[in-house]
Amino acid sequence: MNLFHVVSSPRKERSASIEVANAFIDAWHGKHPSGVVETLNVWDAQLPDFNREALAAKYASLEGKQLTPEQEKAWRKIKDLANLFLRADLILFSVPMWNFGIPYKLKHLIDTVSHKDILFTFDERGLLGLLGGKTTVIIAARGAQLGGDFPERDFDHQIAYLKTWSRMVGIENVHTLAIEKTLLGPEVDKAARTTARSTAETLAHSL
Repeated sequence: MNLFHVVSSPRKERSASIEVANAFIDAWHGKHPSGVVETLNVWDAQLPDFNREALAAKYASLEGKQLTPEQEKAWRKIKDLANLFLRADLILFSVPMWNFGIPYKLKHLIDTVSHKDILFTFDERGLLGLLGGKTTVIIAARGAQLGGDFPERDFDHQIAYLKTWSRMVGIENVHTLAIEKTLLGPEVDKAARTTARSTAETLAHSL
């Protein structure tokens, strides 16, 4: 078993999403003692720019044309990064909510690796994901609780986005866990984290 953890909070040890994700990983390791965990922190990684050469490589590939050396180099970096997703059995996202969505660094990673013949393909049948059979776990931290004037069905572009991405790449087994009210004072934050850690451990034992 291979678990790939995508860290998207820059808060490190203060992060609620990372804290709960670590509890999940510890419990998962208890069930899969020989399992391998790979981690990519989007704030520490040197993510390749999806620039002119990368875009040219994408379209050359789509059109069946031979890539130039510069395009080949750019496309190779993208494929190497995508291999982290391809070799994982379980993809774990620990992600804070920023402006109802995800941090821009995580969006950078997803836009860099999500391309035809890398994580998905398409033909006359439609869109066909290439990560079928894998599992996604989304641990999402939110400073406040969605609801009221900001209903989750309209304002959640955090979990909803990652569920959409998972489906796009062929992953149908998706589990979500939200940690809310982390900005409403130390006691409320601690209680939310404690409950979420317990839920994450239970989830990990089931996978």
